[in-house]
Formats: sequence, structure tokens, C-alpha cells
Amino acid sequence: MLDTLFGWFGMDMGIDLGTCTTLVCVRDKGIVLNEPSVVAVRKGTNIVLNNGEAVGLVAREMLGKTPGSISAIRPLKDGVISDFEITEAMLKYFIRKVYGRGRLVNPRVVIAVPSGITAVERRAVIDSAERAGARKVYLVDEPMAAGIGAGLPITEPTASMIVDIGGGTTEVAIMSLADIATAESIRIGGDDMDEAVINHLKKTYNLLIGEARAEKVKIQIGSASPLEEELTMEIAGRDTISGLPRKIVITSEEIREALRDPVATIIDAVTATLEKAEPELAADLIDNGVHICGGGSLLRGMDTVLANATGLKVQIAEDPLSCVARGTSVYLENLELWKDTMDHNDYGWE
Repeated sequence: MLDTLFGWFGMDMGIDLGTCTTLVCVRDKGIVLNEPSVVAVRKGTNIVLNNGEAVGLVAREMLGKTPGSISAIRPLKDGVISDFEITEAMLKYFIRKVYGRGRLVNPRVVIAVPSGITAVERRAVIDSAERAGARKVYLVDEPMAAGIGAGLPITEPTASMIVDIGGGTTEVAIMSLADIATAESIRIGGDDMDEAVINHLKKTYNLLIGEARAEKVKIQIGSASPLEEELTMEIAGRDTISGLPRKIVITSEEIREALRDPVATIIDAVTATLEKAEPELAADLIDNGVHICGGGSLLRGMDTVLANATGLKVQIAEDPLSCVARGTSVYLENLELWKDTMDHNDYGWE
């Protein structure tokens, strides 16, 4: 009862804690923050620059361009925390930015996490959020949040299938009656596509580029299936032989070939999930189809290759980048009803 009373005075928030981007939504206000999951620190320490303010957009501008005394760090890798203290500093900054200072009651926080992470990794998320200032922390599986955010009828006795292609992980799940019937969580996503572009240019042209430029190439000319009109792009980097800056022109065909492996791994995860589905749920998907979301769903032709591989209709969710965050927002609205079904910090883990 006291917790409910605090909820009226506090500002409950939902967080999509992504490898590349963190989105924060507040009950009744929608998404109020959308910033990169990057923190700039003094090299060799965990001291965040600019008095703890070099987080998110400010820090992303520094990625790959920092002098020797500064490190721009992405504290999450493959959807899980790889640097505990930096994640805590990042969450503290985001919560403070949304929540403001001087409030009497700390917020309750719902955080979406990959379905395939371990109990220890879940505990690390809860600990980080608590230390960052959350009063209570609830964890929800990303596929559930994504399915709710995409508007799928996951509470009904019919199959809903979601494929959430994020920066560090791809979550594939078939849901029915408000639970996950079968799921696959693989640590392949947009970051691996960027890495594939970097490796291709290094191997083929002896040209070294950074993550930010590789992502730009993927967005501008990347594709998973042949395009009606193939594209070209000029890209600059450092020649690995001469060590000097150099520019080249690349084509969408060669980038598609470079992306073949990560795309094939995602397709394999989708087909593996379908193979494990109960016959009745599999039959439902003939009519209901597959919904895809996350940044990777925006790769040209991703829906086409998944449709060809599965024989099902594949649809990109509305506003695919914010599906998970919107799902956490729905959990916030129903927190009193659903909180007993969620992982949270009343486990007795102290």
C-alpha cells in the first residue's frame, strides 16, 4: 500500500537498455529520452567527464575521435552489462535527466532485458539500476515488451511472433496467452553488421574505417536482398599500407555480400524458433504472420529475406525503433497488476 502511495508521488519509468541506444519512457508521457548508450571517461579510470555529464549524445560524438587521455565506452555488449560501474553512471545520468533532482521519492523502474541472459546478468541489471537511484526495479523480457509495443494480441489464445533485431542481440519469440511459448536469443545484431562492413573494406581495399562510418554505410547502401536500383557511396578512411587517408567508391552489391553472414544467422534463429513451435501455434502464424522491429529491421530487404525463408508474411512494426520502450510503458501502466509476474529486486538476493 505504501509502495502504491509512493507511486502516485514518484515518476515511474520504463527503460529499453540497449547496446547501441537507451530509450526512457515515463507513465502517461511516452518516450522522453532517446540517447546512445555511450559514456566518456578519463582513460584508465571510471571518472565520467564534464562532471558526470559526458553521456549519451555528447559521448557518441567522441567515439573513435578521442585523444589518448579520454575513452568513449559503450558499457553494454551483446545486450548485457560488460562494465558495471560505467553502466551505473550512465543510468544515473539518464534517470536524473528525466526525473530531475530534489524529489522526495525515487522512481520505480521497468527495464527490458534480452530473454536469453543468465540470472547473474539479470542481477547485474537490477544492481546497477538500484545504485543509480531506482526505488524498485522490475525486469521484463525484450520480446514481450516488443510484442506489446508493436500492438500484437499477445494476451489472446493465438500465436504472435516478433523478431527484434537490436544492436547487440536478436530476440525471436512466439507468444500466446501473455507468455512466451518458444524463443531464441542470439548475440548477433546491428553491431555485427557494422563489423562485417569494416572487415570487408579492410580485406578488399586495405581501408580502415571506424564504427560510426561503417554504420553510415549500412544505413545508406546496405541491404539483405537485391535492390531494384543498386546504390553506390563514397567512403573515406585510412589506408592500412601507406597509413594515409584515402577515399574509395563502394557498391550496395558488395555490402550485401559482406552482410550475408549476420543476416543468415538471424534467418537461422527465426527458422529454429518456428521449428520448435507447437503445431497449433505454427498454424496460427499462417494468418498472423511475423512482425519485425529494432534497428536491424530497417535494413533494406530484411522483411523480404525472412518472408522467403519462412513462407510467412513479414511486416515491419510501426516505429520499429521504439517498440520495446513503448512496451515497457504499457507495463508501467499495469505495474500493480503484473508486477508479481516480473523479475524484480524482492528476490531475497542481497
